[in-house]
Amino acid sequence: MKITFLGAAKEVTGSCYLVKTENARFLVDCGMFQGGEVEDELNYQEFIFDIKDIDFVLLTHAHIDHSGRIPVLYKRGYRKRIYATHATVDLCRYMLPDSGHIQEMESEWKNRKRKRAGKPLRDPLYTAEEAEESISIFYGVDYGEVIEPAPHIKVRFNDAGHMLGSSIIEVWVNEKGKETKIVFSGDLGNKKVPLLRDVTPINEADYVLCESTYGNRIHEEVGDRAKRLMEIITRTIKRGGNVIIPSFAVGRTQEILYELHKERDLYKDEIEFLNNIPVYVDSPLATSITDVFAKHPECLDDEAREYIKKGEMPLDFPNLHFTHSAEESKALNEIKTPMIIISASGMCEAGRIKHHLKHNLWRPECTVLFVGYQAKGTLGRKLLDGEKDVKILGEDIHVKAEIEYIESFSGHADQRGILEWISNFKKKPKKIFIVHGEDEAQEELADKIEAQFGIETLIPSRYDVYDFDKEELIKGEVEDKEKFKLELNNKLEEMKLRSEKAFNKLQEILDRKDGKDLTGIMLEIDNINESLMKLYRELLD
Repeated sequence: MKITFLGAAKEVTGSCYLVKTENARFLVDCGMFQGGEVEDELNYQEFIFDIKDIDFVLLTHAHIDHSGRIPVLYKRGYRKRIYATHATVDLCRYMLPDSGHIQEMESEWKNRKRKRAGKPLRDPLYTAEEAEESISIFYGVDYGEVIEPAPHIKVRFNDAGHMLGSSIIEVWVNEKGKETKIVFSGDLGNKKVPLLRDVTPINEADYVLCESTYGNRIHEEVGDRAKRLMEIITRTIKRGGNVIIPSFAVGRTQEILYELHKERDLYKDEIEFLNNIPVYVDSPLATSITDVFAKHPECLDDEAREYIKKGEMPLDFPNLHFTHSAEESKALNEIKTPMIIISASGMCEAGRIKHHLKHNLWRPECTVLFVGYQAKGTLGRKLLDGEKDVKILGEDIHVKAEIEYIESFSGHADQRGILEWISNFKKKPKKIFIVHGEDEAQEELADKIEAQFGIETLIPSRYDVYDFDKEELIKGEVEDKEKFKLELNNKLEEMKLRSEKAFNKLQEILDRKDGKDLTGIMLEIDNINESLMKLYRELLD
């Protein structure tokens, strides 16, 4: 048996693992790479496996960095089952077509630029229609249900507490009379996440793939989270500003609404004026997803179910508004009185949030409040890292708004939570593979696990293969031609980006009319850029 790490290996996005046994080949997750142009190109690359050889797919949860390339699988011919919890299937009915719509919009925008530059046009990675068609091969299962998707392979989904329907997946493989158990952590939930149940403890495993998003961080206490939320909202509203909350349409938005519902109940007298402040959820997807939460009370925690028993909807309160049309969204920017806007996408890479940032980032009275992880290269990460000049929708924006981050709203377990989950194993696993994290987080978590539990850890890179029979991690075991192609592709992409950056800088100098004739230099750089693009396209062909 072998496992190939195809994504979320020394990185946070693109989760995908290929498991080969003597009886079957299957994927765990098939997520989209996110972060920038290099990551975008990875999504377009051919898979290093033959799609017709894949017997089934296991999906830990609906977030796009775990599910976002499933429509690509479908588009390229995959027609076998994708197993996921019922809630995950229902979420994907909305999330994957929404992702397809974003692909179409971005492709249209990029193709306009390509056309002006005389470059070849490119189809979207997949369309909303293609994503919708892929839902036909999803197959829902219950938490705790043991299924046998192939001979000698058993699978069980357990609640990961990360988002509605999220799962820790246990896989038992029987080869040559010997059973091996692999546990895929998926994304482990933060403790006491609003609405959701806590992470399921797992007691036994031979091997574990463990996420490490916050492997080097300790979240602030949950009790402080609500207090900080209300403090940030109160001071922003009092100075006449808007609170802009970039939030994932699924999970985080609903958690924020639930927290606001509870806080308004608890502090009616102290913050009475806040009850008059409108809260707008400006995301059609978030509106649909909120309905999915109501459909799956089995995934909710005791507190949320108590609200429902009393006839209260935990995701509703006075002065809460859901916008649907683009016109309604644009109209929000014409409102002159303070408000709270919750909008997607959570990393500010797409969606309506970009318009709200464009209209509010330059205003010192406003606050942009982040409540989730921001991947390297994203606009959200740039703002969190303190960049003062950003480009949004083609316009340069000087950042004057207050930038805040409440880490404990994260849907991911922190270092303490991950270690606590690992402590539940009654017998030490043979190895723990540290995945889904940036270098510093992975290395610190690996050191902690080895020191605290004496369990050997490995940090695989993309395309590394672990051979269970030889108990050996083989570095980058893909065909030499494919490996060369991938490495060259990354180098060319890096050169392309550097060339474009230099060209843009020189264009700025020309625009300032410094009196220097740099036209010749610019033409030369443009020619270099075109040559690189030609090589790049030939490589992909």
